[in-house]
Amino acid sequence: MITYGDFLEQKQIDTIVRTIEAGGIIIIPTDSFYCFVCDINNHKAAQRLASLKNKKIEKASFSILCSNISQASEYTKPLTKEQFITLKKNTPGAFTFIFQASNKVPKIFLTKKRTIGIRIPNCKIATQIAEAMQRPLLISSVNHLCQEEDDYANGELLEEKYIHDVEFVVESDIPSHLPSTVVDYTDQEPQIVRQGMATLEL
Repeated sequence: MITYGDFLEQKQIDTIVRTIEAGGIIIIPTDSFYCFVCDINNHKAAQRLASLKNKKIEKASFSILCSNISQASEYTKPLTKEQFITLKKNTPGAFTFIFQASNKVPKIFLTKKRTIGIRIPNCKIATQIAEAMQRPLLISSVNHLCQEEDDYANGELLEEKYIHDVEFVVESDIPSHLPSTVVDYTDQEPQIVRQGMATLEL
């Protein structure tokens, strides 16, 4: 387990990047739940991640975690002015925005609608890793461990449960027991698919 305060030191970032680039899966905090992450370009790692979620990779509906809007826009169809303004107002934040995907997204991760979920969390460590990787991370929330809300954000419990499944856990007191708000922005107007901890500002 790697622990930290508000951000990672360079040595910690280097360790994390090496692990992910070697095909590893780690658990990191976000501004909502803890999440599994791996390299978007590593198919074997993505298959492992799908297995952890008890799903076939074709039906896993992964999202990608980006460091900023500029990085995210490489993996979406060109954003409209309105979409860009909405992202600017609401990120970083606890949102998952669903957009039409660009050809840069590996086809195996796309739904039949060719959409992709975008996360730019208000969590410095998460965006530090994506920035250091120079590409988004494949991301999926960690399965809830039990019914106690506080346990959803307990890094030690996650390490105990997934010690044989992931390379390590990055622990923090940042994660919440509430999910991100999911916004479908594949049409002209954004639609709230799931109301989570964040309120969309238009």
